[in-house]
Amino acid sequence: MEEYDVLVVGSGAGMNIASQAVEHGLKVAMVDKDPIGGTCMNRGCVPSKTMIYPADLIQEAKEAENLGVEFSELDIDFDKIMERTRESYLPARKQMKESIEETENFHFYNERARFIDEYTMEVSGKTIKADKIFLFSGSRSEIPSIDGIDEVDYLTNRNIFDMSEIPESLMVIGGGYIGIEFAHFFSAIGTEVTVVELKNRLFSNLDSDITELLEKKLSSRMNILTGHEVTEIRQKDGKKFAIAENSETGEERELNAESTLIAVGRRSNADLLEVEKTGVETDEKGWIKVDDYLETDKENIWAGGDATGQYMFRHVANYDASIALHNAFSDHRKGVDYHAVPYAVFTHPQIAGVGLGIEEAKKEREVAVAKGRYKDTARGYAMGNVEGFCKIIIDAKDRTLLGAHIIGPQASVLIHELVNLMYAADGKLDSLYDSLHIHPSLSEVITWSLGDFEKV
Repeated sequence: MEEYDVLVVGSGAGMNIASQAVEHGLKVAMVDKDPIGGTCMNRGCVPSKTMIYPADLIQEAKEAENLGVEFSELDIDFDKIMERTRESYLPARKQMKESIEETENFHFYNERARFIDEYTMEVSGKTIKADKIFLFSGSRSEIPSIDGIDEVDYLTNRNIFDMSEIPESLMVIGGGYIGIEFAHFFSAIGTEVTVVELKNRLFSNLDSDITELLEKKLSSRMNILTGHEVTEIRQKDGKKFAIAENSETGEERELNAESTLIAVGRRSNADLLEVEKTGVETDEKGWIKVDDYLETDKENIWAGGDATGQYMFRHVANYDASIALHNAFSDHRKGVDYHAVPYAVFTHPQIAGVGLGIEEAKKEREVAVAKGRYKDTARGYAMGNVEGFCKIIIDAKDRTLLGAHIIGPQASVLIHELVNLMYAADGKLDSLYDSLHIHPSLSEVITWSLGDFEKV
C-alpha cells in the first residue's frame, strides 16, 4: 500500500489543491481516469469557446448588412477551426503532465480508480491511502433512456471536438448550455440544426423575457422544438431518425438528421468511484453531499465543483477548491458563499447574469425591477439597433442588488460590473449612480438600467 498526505480525485480544479499541497511539502496523489486538466480544459469551456468564437464572427458578418456592409460568401475552413480548437488544450495537457513527472512527491494516476475501504482506493493494480481526500471528480454526460439510443452513434461533449467534417444536418437533444452553444456554432457554419427540448422553453431557470428573446433570435436560423421529448431513435444509412412527442398533446413528430448531439444534462461520477465504501453519502441523484464548509459526512474528505451538482461552472469549482483547501489545513473554517454566482451562455446573442431572477427573488422579498435596452444607447444604435437589454433586480425597501441579467453583445463582459457590486460593501446601487461610464460604450446599457424601478 502506498500512503499519501493528500489524495485528490480529479485533475481540473483539483489540480489547484494538489499543487498547493505539494508546494507545502506534502506527499500528494492525484487520480483521474480522463486526460489531465479536467473537463473544462479538455472537453468543456476552453475548447468549446474556441470552437464557437468563429460562429460569433460569422453572425456579425451576416448582420453587417444592416449597417451597409455586405460580405461575399463566407468560406468556412472547418479543418482549421477544429485544429485550432484542439490546440487550445493539447499543448497545455502535455505541459501539465511533464510538469508533474518532474515534481517530487506528486504522483498522477491516470487510470480509473475506486474506493475499496475508508480513505483507501484501488488504482492501476495498486492500493493507495491518504489522510485527507478531496473529491473534485467532475461529472459526465447524462444519456437519456431513449428507445434505440444504444444502437446509434451520437455526439457528446467528449467526442465533438474530434469531428473532421461539417454535418449537413444536426439534431440536438437538450436545450441547455451545451446544446444551445453547439447549436449556435453549427447553424452559423451552415448545418441545418434542430433543437429538441423537453421543457416548454429554453433555459427555464431564467426569466421568460430573456428566453423569449433568445428563442426569437435563434429560431430565425434553426428549428427549435420546446415541450417535446425524443422517445425513439434509429440509425440507417448514416442518418438518424427520431420520434419527438409533444409533452402536452402527445402528438408525435418525425425528425431526421445526419448527426445527433446528446446534451440533456450531466450526472455524477460518484458511482464510478464507489464513494459509499469510504463512508461518503450521496443524494437521491447521486451527487456528493457536503456541508457549508464543503466537507462530506466523512471526516477529512471534502468535495466540490461538479461533484456536488450545485453550480457546474469552472469558476465555481476553482472557488470551491480554495475553500476546501483552506478548511482542510486552517485552524478556522470558512463557509461557502454562493449569493452571487455569475453565469454566461455563449450563444448569439450572449446571455449573462448573476444572483436571483425575478420569481426567485419575489419568494422572500419585495422586489423592484428596471430594464435598459441596448438600442437606447449610442453604441447600441451605432452597432445597428441591437436587440437586447440589461435587467436589474433590487430589494424594493433597501435597494440592495439581488440580481442582474443581460442578453446582447458582450453580455459575459458587461455583467462583471454588477458581479463586483454584489460582492462589494453592502451591495447597494449607490456606487453605480455615482460612477462614470465611457460614452459611447456598451457599458452604458447598465446605466440606462438604473432608471425608474417598478415593483413587481
